[in-house]
Amino acid sequence: MTAATWLSDPYTDALRTGRGPLFLRRSDGWLLPLDVERWCAAPDAADRSVLERCRGAVLDIGCGPGRLVGALAAEGRRALGIDISPTAVSRTERSGGPALCRSVFDPLPAEGRWGTALVIDGNVGIGGDPAALLRRLRRIVARTGRVIAECAPVDVDERCEVSVDDGRGGRGTPFAWARVGPRALAAAAVGTGWRVSEKWQVDGRPFLALAPTPPPGTGHPVRQRPHPA
Repeated sequence: MTAATWLSDPYTDALRTGRGPLFLRRSDGWLLPLDVERWCAAPDAADRSVLERCRGAVLDIGCGPGRLVGALAAEGRRALGIDISPTAVSRTERSGGPALCRSVFDPLPAEGRWGTALVIDGNVGIGGDPAALLRRLRRIVARTGRVIAECAPVDVDERCEVSVDDGRGGRGTPFAWARVGPRALAAAAVGTGWRVSEKWQVDGRPFLALAPTPPPGTGHPVRQRPHPA
């Protein structure tokens, strides 16, 4: 996926106005709604469940308009958002959070030293290959760090080509994407240097926390911590 993908008018216009409608359109015409209004609002209860689990310096991958980075910065936390959309980066900076216009597959500051990497709002689908993304994150996150990933709210494991669509005739350039539910993401973590350390769900949004795979012979249980809806 290139930066040009997200420079198309539907996505840029939606971020500028803070409103949809906006969709990912699959090649067969199926539409996945994108929650632009939520992205551009203050963190909700599900977002706060993510923020409270962040440890150390936080890298938000595909930060969009920056609600999470802005919230962390407001608390005095060290955080950085990255996004390949200049409009997203500008909105993040206006929210008070630092951001860079960069892909997760580009060289990044402090590689190997980030305490937490966030892949929220479906961004585990970046590049259409969750395993490749997780291998890349293993080089970005510290040995004692973690990944917090939001999964699809259904048991799906899909690789597809999509484009950004405004539902009114505007459509961007096709790009590779993936949708994975909790079971598929846990499977993708196997062999990429990660294990599931916690799983939870708030307001219908499921999340996994991934920790580095421990040395052979050691074991760590998966926590299922309830959280109020």
